[in-house]
Amino acid sequence: MPHSVAIVVGSLRKDSFNRKIANTFIEVAPPALEPAIVEIAELTFFNQDIEGSPPASWVAFKSKIKAADAVLFVTPEYNRSVPGVLKNAIDVASRPYGQSAWDGKPAGIISGSVGAVGGFGANHHLRQSLTYLNMPAMPQPEAYLGSLGDCVDANGELVDRTRQFLAKFAEAFAAWVAQHATR
Repeated sequence: MPHSVAIVVGSLRKDSFNRKIANTFIEVAPPALEPAIVEIAELTFFNQDIEGSPPASWVAFKSKIKAADAVLFVTPEYNRSVPGVLKNAIDVASRPYGQSAWDGKPAGIISGSVGAVGGFGANHHLRQSLTYLNMPAMPQPEAYLGSLGDCVDANGELVDRTRQFLAKFAEAFAAWVAQHATR
């Protein structure tokens, strides 16, 4: 039975490069994985005052994360860190304290940027949070996709070399998930 993978995209833009990466990952993933994007656009800002009676968007998101065997984060870099919407999603599903939906789930990170360093800062800031959340993050291969404007063809699809890289990453992630997932 394939492992379910919740893909959390750190960009809300419908046609974002990172959403293209996530969709391509879904296409090239090996049969051992069953990946699906879990949307974050409807999540209201985390507010501890309402975590006792959470909004429906929080409950739905948290249940999808909890049901997944693993999580793949695909994120751009904003100001050398993760976008606020991604941090908000992490906070929403980690609360209330002691009831984190992320706990123990194997994770992977793909960061992408139109700049040359491929979201290195976002990737490593996210790794800090994953350590605290008790999510074993795949250490290798690292996935920093830089110059994303050059990774898309005239039709808006990822070029072959990027697709091939994602396919190799997906194979490694499948092995990581098989090693660390608990059902």
